[in-house]
Amino acid sequence: MLRQKWSNVLVLLLALVLLGWMSTGQVNRPATAEATSQYQDLELFTDVLSIVRKSYVEEVEIRDLIHGAINGMLANLDPHSSFMPPEMYREMRIDTRGEFGGLGIEITIRDGVLTIVSPIEDTPAFREGLQAGDQIIKIEDKFTKDMTIMDAVKLMRGPRGAEITITVMRDSFDKPLDFTIVREIIKVKSVKARTLEDGYGYLRIAQFQERTAEDLHDSLDLLREENGGELKGLILDMRNNPGGLLDQAVEVADTFQAEGLIVYTEGREDGSQMKFVAHQKGTEPPYPMVVLINGGSASASEIVAGALQDQDRAIILGTQSFGKGSVQTIIPLSDESGLRLTTARYYTPNGTSIQARGIVPDIIVKPVEVKELQDVVHFREKDLKNHFETPGNGEPEAEPEPEKAHRLEGGDRDYYPLMRALDLLKGWHILRDLNRAA
Repeated sequence: MLRQKWSNVLVLLLALVLLGWMSTGQVNRPATAEATSQYQDLELFTDVLSIVRKSYVEEVEIRDLIHGAINGMLANLDPHSSFMPPEMYREMRIDTRGEFGGLGIEITIRDGVLTIVSPIEDTPAFREGLQAGDQIIKIEDKFTKDMTIMDAVKLMRGPRGAEITITVMRDSFDKPLDFTIVREIIKVKSVKARTLEDGYGYLRIAQFQERTAEDLHDSLDLLREENGGELKGLILDMRNNPGGLLDQAVEVADTFQAEGLIVYTEGREDGSQMKFVAHQKGTEPPYPMVVLINGGSASASEIVAGALQDQDRAIILGTQSFGKGSVQTIIPLSDESGLRLTTARYYTPNGTSIQARGIVPDIIVKPVEVKELQDVVHFREKDLKNHFETPGNGEPEAEPEPEKAHRLEGGDRDYYPLMRALDLLKGWHILRDLNRAA
C-alpha cells in the first residue's frame, strides 16, 4: 500500500513538473485554446503513466517508463534526435575522442530501415566489405525494424574479440547475407597523408574528431617537407567520411579559405543562428585542390565540401554525397544521461541546404574497376628495312627518370577516382604553363 501511494505521488509530481514547464513564459499571457489543449495532452500522458504503474501485468520502474516515453517522443522527430542513457552518453563522448569498442560503422535510419552511412577505414566492418548504403536487417537474432539508432549501437558494441553476426541487404544481393565480424577497440586515425607524385599531396580525413584540425596542419607540414617546401596541388579525400564535430569541419575549411563564409545555421532559438567565416591567418597557399566525395560522405564532410565548392576553392569530384544537412546539439541531463537533439539546419555559403539532397560534384566520377594492360608490341619506323637514322644520333635515349621516386602505392592506379583527381591537378599545371607561353 505504501509503495502504491509513493507511485501516485511520483506521477502527481511529474504532472506538476510538466504543467509547470508548459506554463513557463505563459504567466502574463491570456489563456488560449492551444494552451488548454496542451494541458489536456499532458493530463492524458500522466493518466496513461498512472494506469501502467497500477495495472500492467508486471511491475515496471517508473524510470524505465519515463525513458521509454522520451525515446518514443524523440523517435517521432527525425532519425538523428535521440535520448542517451548514462552508459550510452559516456560511450558517445568516447566516440568523439576516436577510440571505442565495436565494428567501425556509422549508421542512420533511412526510410525506416537501419542503414550504414559509411564503414570507418581500417576497422573490422571495413575489412569485411560492408559498404555505404547497406541495410542492416538483423543484429544477431534481433530484427532491426523499429529499432532506434542508440539501441542498435548498444547491441553492436561489446568486448574486444567477441564475434557478432549482422544480416545485411544490398542492392546487388539476391537475398540478405550474414556477416560475422570480430569486435575490436576502434582507434580511428582521423587524418592520413602521403605524397602521390612529386609536388602532389594526398590527405585523407576519415572522420572529424577533437584533434582533426590539429592533425591536418601537422600532415600539411609533413607534405611540404617531403616536397621541397611547397605543393603543386592537393587531393582532399573525404569519401565514406560520416562527419563528426562541426567546429573541426569549420577549422578544416578555414585552413584552405582566406576569407568568406564557410557555413551558416538556422534554427528556432537565437543560439542556433550561427555564421562561420574564414580568416586569413594560417591559410594554406592557393594551390589547386580536388575534393573526393561519395554517398558515404555526410554531415561535417559535406560542410567542408560545400564551402570549398561555393567559394571556388576546390573542384569536387566523385558521386553525390549523403545529404545530412542538420545540426545536433548534445545536451547533458541531470542523471548523467544526454539528449541529442536536432536544433538547426546548415547551409552552404550560397544558401544551399543539402538536407536529403547532398553535395553534387562538379565532375561526376563513379567507382569503376580498372585493370592496367601490358603495352602491346608495336611495329615502329626503326623496324622498317633501309630506314635512315637521324643525323648525329645513335640509339634513342631512354626516357629520363623522374627526379624523385613516385609514391603511388600498389592499388592507387586501380583507384579510378583518385587517378582522375591526380590527372586533373597535373593537367591544370600543364594548361597554366601553356597559357603563360602564349
